[in-house]
Amino acid sequence: MASIIDRIRGRAASKNKKIVLPETGDHRVLRAGAYLARENICEVILVGRKKEITARAESEGIALADRLSFYPPDEINETLVTHLYNRRKHKGISREEATSALENPLYLGGSLVAQGDADGCVAGSVATTGEVIRAAIHTIGLRQGTGIVSSTFLMALQNGRVLTYADCGVVPYPDKEQLAVIAVESARTHELLTEDEPVVAMLSFSTKGSARHERTELVTDALTIAKQKDPDLAIDGELQFDAAFVPSVAKRKAPRSEVAGKANVFIFPNLDAGNIAYKITERLAGAGATGPILQGLARPMMDLSRGCSWQDIVNAACVAILMDSS
Repeated sequence: MASIIDRIRGRAASKNKKIVLPETGDHRVLRAGAYLARENICEVILVGRKKEITARAESEGIALADRLSFYPPDEINETLVTHLYNRRKHKGISREEATSALENPLYLGGSLVAQGDADGCVAGSVATTGEVIRAAIHTIGLRQGTGIVSSTFLMALQNGRVLTYADCGVVPYPDKEQLAVIAVESARTHELLTEDEPVVAMLSFSTKGSARHERTELVTDALTIAKQKDPDLAIDGELQFDAAFVPSVAKRKAPRSEVAGKANVFIFPNLDAGNIAYKITERLAGAGATGPILQGLARPMMDLSRGCSWQDIVNAACVAILMDSS
């Protein structure tokens, strides 16, 4: 049976999309770009001068392929300048400052996506998460109704089951509105990437009132808001992880819940819990972790760990392609 990543790669290759890679000073990015183009997964735009990138690739033993194009950051067209100026002029940015900002490869990559010249952007092998998200918000913006950028991880268990964990990488201590948005967005992401119906558990240290605390109330309040945002979503809480995941425990702790024991999307109440949980699942259960997958943007811009492999960059590009709803 094909792994979730194999399925994502195969589906991405059928979409005929274009991905921009801004951080071309990194040999991992060049190797990933060459692979994406060579394997006909997508067209690739490399930000930088062709001569310099080609020389760098040759020095690393990387053979650049067809379906690769180059965009020098010092040859910005006026359409991109106007786009960024219009997006940021309410913050006092001038056209000259917009032009200067686009010399930053992250801003150029995001603007190419926003203007439809690319279908997604992948960065973060060099830049920090904060830098990637800031560029994405400034150039692409949020999808209507979201209000925040958050993240998920796809967790591929050894038995073939695929779970979504959120938020494990962006929002430290979400309030009830933010937690509700994270739940709805994570369900959407899960369905886009796995093609499975999302079943969402809002996690806590309590199951259905077994403990009373302001932190459990945060979760139940977020549940109410999430149901209002998406009345058709299969979602419940507050649930402890065992009640959400194990059918026999669910029968004892939450017998009337339609989600307990069946969840495939797990919403953690804060970043501490989410980040710790995904690393424990990865290291102790041997699960494959794909992420962080940024969600909530109007169009896809993916973040990478600075310790990523070139294969991780390929996977992020494929995820970006499937996240694009245009």
